[in-house]
Amino acid sequence: QEHLVESGGGLVQAGGSLRLSCVVSGRTFINQGMGWFRQAPGKEREFVASVTWIGGSTAYLDSVKGRFTISRDNAKNTVYLQMTNLKPEDTAVYYCAAGTGGTARVQYIYWGQGTQVTVSS
Repeated sequence: QEHLVESGGGLVQAGGSLRLSCVVSGRTFINQGMGWFRQAPGKEREFVASVTWIGGSTAYLDSVKGRFTISRDNAKNTVYLQMTNLKPEDTAVYYCAAGTGGTARVQYIYWGQGTQVTVSS
């Protein structure tokens, strides 16, 4: 059973930056990649970015390309989401997840508790 803990959320003005972290404990062979998802009030949870542990292949939601960067530190079992030029529409609870590293929710088995990101205009 893997355990994921996110941190780094908060309140920021539009145009600002935040870095989210997700520490994985009890990592298993099932965990081939990590993803970040977000869920805004009244909306479905959506894919934001993913990265594989081996090779570091990445994928992004179109609306965050060029603004968000996902990275991983294999030695620390930690994944990061660097978010720059934040917009009010980025406001959501952000979740990290462990699974195959794809873009669909069903590809992820373990989830963190979420961290709130609020971007003011």
